[in-house]
Amino acid sequence: MRTVDVYLGNRLAGQLTERNQDDYEFAYNAQYLADSGTPAIALSLPKREEPYRSSRIFPFFTNLLPEGSNRKALCTVFKVDEQDFFGMLEMICGKDCIGNVTLRKEEK
Repeated sequence: MRTVDVYLGNRLAGQLTERNQDDYEFAYNAQYLADSGTPAIALSLPKREEPYRSSRIFPFFTNLLPEGSNRKALCTVFKVDEQDFFGMLEMICGKDCIGNVTLRKEEK
């Protein structure tokens, strides 16, 4: 199981988890949900208590990934398979993403 934290600005909005290759979950953080002033991270993922589940990574997150030759180069440098979308999301943790959403992975 792999997990990345999802931030909107500097606030922890939730967690994206890969349970296995065809089981993904996005869950909003309870404190983020409780604040009526915080927006959803995406129109396709409105704020709710129940986690979102899918058999593939949510398109909102794959749209954060680089494309074309940039993707290929980063995958080569970080030794990540170009078909491993969650691995690529982990690869961009802590780096600039499109918009105000960033991904972070707790260092262990």
